[in-house]
Amino acid sequence: MTREIEVAAGALRAGGLVILPTETVYGLAADAGNAAAVAKLYEAKGRPPFNPLIAHIHDTASARVIADFDDRALTLAKAFWPGPLTIVAPIRDGRAVCDLSRAGLDTVALRAPAHPLARELLLAFGGPLVAPSANRSGRPSPTTFADAVAETGSATSHALDGGACRVGLESTVVSLLGGPPRLLRPGAVTREEIEALIGPLAEADLDARRSPGRLARHYAPSAPLRLDVEEPACGEVWLAFGAATEGPAIFNLSPRGDLAEAAANLFTFLRAADRLAPAAIAVAPIPLSGLGEAINDRLKRAAGFVG
Repeated sequence: MTREIEVAAGALRAGGLVILPTETVYGLAADAGNAAAVAKLYEAKGRPPFNPLIAHIHDTASARVIADFDDRALTLAKAFWPGPLTIVAPIRDGRAVCDLSRAGLDTVALRAPAHPLARELLLAFGGPLVAPSANRSGRPSPTTFADAVAETGSATSHALDGGACRVGLESTVVSLLGGPPRLLRPGAVTREEIEALIGPLAEADLDARRSPGRLARHYAPSAPLRLDVEEPACGEVWLAFGAATEGPAIFNLSPRGDLAEAAANLFTFLRAADRLAPAAIAVAPIPLSGLGEAINDRLKRAAGFVG
């Protein structure tokens, strides 16, 4: 264990907050069982306390102490953990993930992150950590260390630099609460990959409140967004996709039309575009297949179109 991990684990045990790299986005971590620490996290993010948090754990064995995992949950965990999939299941041990972390619900959202620093810290800490994205609530999620520190660094006791995030989108969230499984939030693990293992996914419906990131206006820059734009208007910054496009007010999510590259660049480019203080940010059409479902979900929330 490195000295830096020891310091971060000690800060968490003392009720402090730590900036934590994951493969999805940078997180703002706190002891999931410490209500005072979680309240501090909500305050640092300006996050509504009715929005539940994901508890990060090291492995499936840790998850089964906290939640009731059925065969579907075990199948998904075996296939996608560690990785960018969150499973919502009935709570078993409410002490490990306190009521405030769960927004008073009788369910818990669990994920085993893949980033080596996150995994090392979870082992050193010895318990679950809530770690929502390390941005002010509603702002684009940070995918670089510098952006994470700029957003919430002043509220933290320690910050771990893990480089740029490989995935760049928050995790997929699936609800397994009896009845059909439900897709609460699309992400890097696609609908098709999940359905291949546990069958058809129903839409979020009433279970949506059990998932992080379901507020109507979420991941939002200061500038308004226009979606599915073929050509930007005067004064707008353009987030292009495909067909090499260059210019001082153009950020191309993926010149070669690769959805994984677009996902990794999305929040970084939204932030860069917003720093230019444009009249608006125009976004090119993004395909809806595969990872495109998750990218379009984030863009619609940034534009305030999803309830």
